[in-house]
Amino acid sequence: MKTASLKDVIIKAIDFCMRGSNARCQTSIPDTLWPSKIDVGQIGQVVSNLLINADQAMPEGGIIKVCAKNVTLGIGDVPPLRPGNYIKTTIEDHGTGIPKEQTLNIFDPYYTTKQKGSGLGLSICHTIIKKHCGAISVESEIGIGSIFNFYIPASNKEVPIKDKKETAPTQGKGKVLIMDDDDLVRDTTGELLEKIGYDVALANDGDKAIAIYMKAKESGEPFDAVILDLTIPGGMGGKLAVKKLLEIDPEVKAIVASGYSNDPIMSNFREYGFSRVLAKPFEIQELNQILHAVIVG
Repeated sequence: MKTASLKDVIIKAIDFCMRGSNARCQTSIPDTLWPSKIDVGQIGQVVSNLLINADQAMPEGGIIKVCAKNVTLGIGDVPPLRPGNYIKTTIEDHGTGIPKEQTLNIFDPYYTTKQKGSGLGLSICHTIIKKHCGAISVESEIGIGSIFNFYIPASNKEVPIKDKKETAPTQGKGKVLIMDDDDLVRDTTGELLEKIGYDVALANDGDKAIAIYMKAKESGEPFDAVILDLTIPGGMGGKLAVKKLLEIDPEVKAIVASGYSNDPIMSNFREYGFSRVLAKPFEIQELNQILHAVIVG
């Protein structure tokens, strides 16, 4: 958690999510937006997931309205939030919409209105916002569209001035396999990498990642890089997966990803067969830079 500009997070998410889309974003975000103390990576995932959902709700294209503004809430204005200063972010589409009876369950795990997918995305968004002491809600109507609102507490601290300017990420090129048990991280990362040029395949544990890698190698179209989540509860994690991948392909270029920075593998990753390390939460620009270094050299 650090004091950051939510405006920067939203603009970056829009930049990646809208690449190649039939839809376009119409933004209203003032420069006077209050700072907020957030996990930049996680809030970026929330915004990205909501944008991707809005984009998918309008396959023929259209306008997605993205608005962020400063609000001061009183008692009972937005249950269960306490009175105080917040930043309200609104993402509105004019897509297919969601029946009113379904909006009551839309943030529940595994509940989904999509034809594909597990439905964990909005549930995890809800969890992330709740952990930030905020709230998220939806208003929707069939044939009209959906409006998602989320509130994040404002911070009274200033956003630190960056020493150097961030450069825009270069277009990516290559075939990448992502293995992660977190549906939101895996799916959103995959979609964002595809938007900047990568060919992406997904797996939720080590066994599936190995099977996908072997099939691609046998077909003559191997992966240029593999991103392996270090810890997979109840499944094969990155430590064992990279060992098996090295047996299949001694030249495999594997990146270990984890939120556990104190794990010895993260500091001695090369000893375990990994080419690079990626600390969670990460921003897509950081991942793109690492992939570029691994694939191009």
